[in-house]
Amino acid sequence: MNKIIYLDAAASALKHESVIRAEVDFLQNGYANAGRGICARAAAVDDMIARARGDVARFINARPDQIVFTSGTTDGMNRIVHIINDRACGAGMKNKTVMVSDLDHHSARLPFELLYDSDMCKIVLCPMDEKYNLMCSDLPRADVFVITAMSNVMGAPQDVAGLVAAARKKNPDVITVVDAAQYVVHNEIDVQKWDCDFMCFSAHKIGADTGLGIMYIKNPERWVSPDKFGGGMISKITGSAAEHQVLFQWENAPAKFEAGTLPLTQIIGLPAAIDYWSANRPDLDLIKYLYDRLSGNPRIKVITSRDSALFTFYVPGMHMLDFGALVGARGLCLRVGNMCASWIHKVLDVGGTARVSVGPWNTIDDVQQAADIIETVVR
Repeated sequence: MNKIIYLDAAASALKHESVIRAEVDFLQNGYANAGRGICARAAAVDDMIARARGDVARFINARPDQIVFTSGTTDGMNRIVHIINDRACGAGMKNKTVMVSDLDHHSARLPFELLYDSDMCKIVLCPMDEKYNLMCSDLPRADVFVITAMSNVMGAPQDVAGLVAAARKKNPDVITVVDAAQYVVHNEIDVQKWDCDFMCFSAHKIGADTGLGIMYIKNPERWVSPDKFGGGMISKITGSAAEHQVLFQWENAPAKFEAGTLPLTQIIGLPAAIDYWSANRPDLDLIKYLYDRLSGNPRIKVITSRDSALFTFYVPGMHMLDFGALVGARGLCLRVGNMCASWIHKVLDVGGTARVSVGPWNTIDDVQQAADIIETVVR
């Protein structure tokens, strides 16, 4: 069987052996539910979860109580919409203005677009410059601002702190929501410098397991009611349905946002992923090599810059699904399609693109072979 060249890290990162070992050891030797028992084994799991939460907090310069475990960025972005639309926190989203951008992933923008379709909010666009970067100048006034920290198509880091500050000049009470799913792969996150209200990323993007995400909440006690309900997030219930008066007392954050059993195994593997990824970021010189070699090919239209974290392109006259099948048959794994980012493809006026992304495991030999394959297919 031919060697598989995995150049699709932006979709999901391969797992380092330290992550696998941590999860296997937990499953074989330490498994118990968290927050559900007082025996020594259950208490040990509680300690593991607390340590993992602390590791995440240090990773993004936050406090542990600001870290909520979710199932991924998509889950977190959808949950944020429900949290800020809770009428217990005010008037909800009715007649509010939400600023989105054409860099957004579907999970960041669609939940607000659906509110717009229901006449629950207004939508405005964040302006972009000629290089498709979000502009801090001439921002519309907004009540909620969704910021894609790095597009999964363009691969350029955005000035999150500058965008947040600019939005607050227009409206000091604006709620800022950052999608950092791609940014976290290549750059350190400092939520204190960003000064954002919410931030999400998926653990599998940095080599942890799937089914786990991080939702950062700047002021977790500001939001009166959680968006999910179940075990572990209620400290007291008083009254009764018969009396038409049932009162709930929520646990403090982050427990009140974590109803039910957490993805324990994935959380246990997360600290190992953070340690490994922090010391082994992807080598973006590999992307520069592809840019230098392929950008001059008349059969290839490159849409990313040389200093991008990604190499994104299309082949005029060839359907990207056909291209993906042809390179895949030759052992090259990359992403083709609209990357769940339809809006930037509409701006670029292309139906789909191909995306090469690298992880810490990739070498110059990988990208050289990938370039050979791409050149052969487009010839």
